[in-house]
Amino acid sequence: MTIVTGIARNVIEDQSMTKRADTNEDGEATVGAGRETVTTILEMAESGAQVGSGERGIICYTTITTLDPTDFFYCRRKRDKSEERRARKAEKKRMKEEEEARQIAELSVYSATDNPFHDVNLGQQFRWHKKNEKERKQGMSLLESQRRDAIRRQEAKEELERLNRRRAEREVEARLREEEELRMQRMQESAQMSEWLAKEGDFQLEQERARASIRIKEKRAKAIDFLALNLKYANPPEGEQDEDDDAGLEIDLDEPYKILDNLSNQQVEELHDDIERYIALEQNEVNIDFWTNMMVVCKDRLDQFKNSDRMGATAAAAVENDIAALLSKKSYDELASLQRQVQAKLTSGEPIDTDYWESLLKKILVWKSKANLRSVHEVVVRNRLEQLRKRQRDEALQAQEELLAGVAKSASMGTKALAPEVDEDEEMEPYDRSMSPPLLDITKLPMEERQIDILTEEEDQRALLEQRNTVAASRFVPKASQPTSEVQEDSADASGADLASEALYRAEAEKELDEEEELFNMEENIAHPTSYNWEDKYRPRKPRYFNRVHTGYEWNKYNQTHYDTDNPPPKVVQGYKFNIFYPDLIDKSKAPTYKIVKEPGNDDTVLLHFSAGPPYEDIAFRIVNREWEFSHKRGFRSSFDRGCLSLWFNFRRNFYRK
Repeated sequence: MTIVTGIARNVIEDQSMTKRADTNEDGEATVGAGRETVTTILEMAESGAQVGSGERGIICYTTITTLDPTDFFYCRRKRDKSEERRARKAEKKRMKEEEEARQIAELSVYSATDNPFHDVNLGQQFRWHKKNEKERKQGMSLLESQRRDAIRRQEAKEELERLNRRRAEREVEARLREEEELRMQRMQESAQMSEWLAKEGDFQLEQERARASIRIKEKRAKAIDFLALNLKYANPPEGEQDEDDDAGLEIDLDEPYKILDNLSNQQVEELHDDIERYIALEQNEVNIDFWTNMMVVCKDRLDQFKNSDRMGATAAAAVENDIAALLSKKSYDELASLQRQVQAKLTSGEPIDTDYWESLLKKILVWKSKANLRSVHEVVVRNRLEQLRKRQRDEALQAQEELLAGVAKSASMGTKALAPEVDEDEEMEPYDRSMSPPLLDITKLPMEERQIDILTEEEDQRALLEQRNTVAASRFVPKASQPTSEVQEDSADASGADLASEALYRAEAEKELDEEEELFNMEENIAHPTSYNWEDKYRPRKPRYFNRVHTGYEWNKYNQTHYDTDNPPPKVVQGYKFNIFYPDLIDKSKAPTYKIVKEPGNDDTVLLHFSAGPPYEDIAFRIVNREWEFSHKRGFRSSFDRGCLSLWFNFRRNFYRK
């Protein structure tokens, strides 16, 4: 092989590469340079070499006659082994792989680290070698196969985009639906909350009224209690239970605003606060108007206290009396007309005493409120009196029914007593004239007996029925019905008093009336009855109590196995503390007692029965049926000190050992 040193020396310098030399048809050798070849053309005239541009680079032509066609030579440049070149190639490869991974990721919603298939090579392109081999056998070119794959990938990409759009639309619809559901839920909760608030207000109002009734019955009422009681009958109660609760309450016949005359400054301020509380709770328009008018009068009363402190009590009272004398006799319409006249006078611009007319205008507003209160009070009194009349009629009808029932019972018992018992086996004796009493001669009777009217049996029955109808049709106010009890036939039932009183009553009733005497049983109600401090002290009643129950966890083997401190077992009753108060015991030398009463068929619970004696009734509580701990170290306590019975105990805990 011959090496052309001239061409190597003159044509190719340090970074040239050798290329295989081929011979053409004329026997000319060609030297080609690739697209990466950098060739420096120097002087080539000496050797007669020709340089031409080939398809892949610069081609040098020369005429070598002594070169065999089979001979060839290489003209190769040295490769760049520097780190910079390797880094460029690595960066290019990395960018290519990232581009392929990005294109694959566009077609899928999953990644190599997050996919349901647990495929770490999901981002790499899958090559189906069997398919490619089959297509090659079918004569399909690589370009056509790539074009078909590109079309399929584009269709898959479009389908995925459509699915993504549909999913986004569904998410938007779901979000809107959730927002609508939340909005509807908030609306329902708001409506329910408003209903709860309204019910809470009604409950608070009923509690205020109940407290007022209790304070009045216990003789410790406040001013607001009398006003609430009077207003209660503006809309009278319809139920029998409400009527029974109000049986012992009486209304005040004076106007409600007159209650302020007997109150001090501090009491009026307290009444002002109570009225504000009622106004906040009331929902009835009539009641709201009543409390609003009372608020106006109450504020005027507070202003009077302030004026009396500033002007003096005498001067303030004189001014107030003059205004009251001017306005007290006027009706609501007259006060409204006078108010318009005063307002017109104030706005007329005439030289007047502005302070006087403004104060008069304020007083007119106060007396208008008083006029409204008078009208409401008239309705209250009318309703209350109608309720009392209805109650009296009901009691009269009930007493009449009881009277008729007693008369019928007495008549039946008298008939049975008078009728002789006839033995069926005994033969009836025939009637004889000698059995009848002898006929009396009327001429032999004294003058007093001759004047007695002679009645037949029919006339006597007719007179008796007329007397009964007269009694039944009489109008009277009966006393409160007392609970009846079955007594023996020989015991007297004329009154419900004790034995001594009953004996005195019978002795007085058996006395005959004189000619100028009649029964006088028309009792009247006392307008202002005297109340005693002891009248309610010894009536039969339930004792008051304040009890506690002790609950806790039992960490037995089962609960230790199935529960822990985060998920504890159900609580169980471990003991009780009973505190029952008997402050008014008549016999204080005897302490109250307790006993356990077991019920047949109920082994889980028992009754703990407490008994103390008069005036307290017995009371019982249902407790768990378990064994007690009677040791003081275990918390047991049973004592009666200063009117308080204390019974504290815990249940025995059983520990099992193997």
